[in-house]
Amino acid sequence: MSRKSSLLWVLFWISTALAFNAGVWYFYGQQKALEFFTGYLIEYSLSVDNLFVFIMIFSYFGVDDKQQHKALNWGIAGAIVFRMIFILFGITLIHYFHQIIYIFGVLLLWSAYTMAFSKNKDIQPDKIPLVRWCRKIIPVTKDYHGDRFFTRSAAGLCATPLLIVVLVVESSDIMFAIDSIPAILSITQDPFIVISSNIFAILGLRSLYFALAGVMRLFRFLKQGVAVILAFVGVKMLLMDIFHVPTFTSLLVIVSLLTISVLSSVIWKQNAIGSK
Repeated sequence: MSRKSSLLWVLFWISTALAFNAGVWYFYGQQKALEFFTGYLIEYSLSVDNLFVFIMIFSYFGVDDKQQHKALNWGIAGAIVFRMIFILFGITLIHYFHQIIYIFGVLLLWSAYTMAFSKNKDIQPDKIPLVRWCRKIIPVTKDYHGDRFFTRSAAGLCATPLLIVVLVVESSDIMFAIDSIPAILSITQDPFIVISSNIFAILGLRSLYFALAGVMRLFRFLKQGVAVILAFVGVKMLLMDIFHVPTFTSLLVIVSLLTISVLSSVIWKQNAIGSK
């Protein structure tokens, strides 16, 4: 997929999400529309950070462009299923055990700290439970076999490295869901709004990856911006029973933080070029 084609698909998915948001406004009112858009923006910004991990995974395994398409397609399909399970589980927990919001708040603050100050770690597939489980039950070939997940050899049915790649992608998304689901639950616990905003953010992830894969390093301060957003949402969750932050205020804060992080990255890049 060319960068131009990817950008057009990114615009398509964003436009589709905005059209859906207009429908939410029409049928459910302004408040629900604000909740959807704020949740969508949180999920989308966290998804952008997830792209850094995808780049590392595909680089580590030497996955070519065609194989990346299939891996992302299956990864996104799995992400939607896992997110729906986590969302319904999280909403049920809050309904029956309201104090869980404080645990979610602390979790988000810890995630913000680690995102802001920790360095990217090397990919270690053998330490991922899903990968270990797969290798125990079926042999894995050393070489890729096109875009197939399984192939036959003298030893019988074998998995290909592409299946391992998909399992690693799924595992990384599960880890990111631990951050993103509590974040959006701080905005609303309406299952329809939470699930729909998640799905729309995830659907555009593949196109966004191919559009930004070559320029991700230009967004030097994006990770710090997302970390501050997580910290803001974590504090908001901890204070939820004491002080209510309106959804529109949350939206303004998130948009402002994303704008500042992107503009700071652009200015830093221009200064770096000018100093050479």
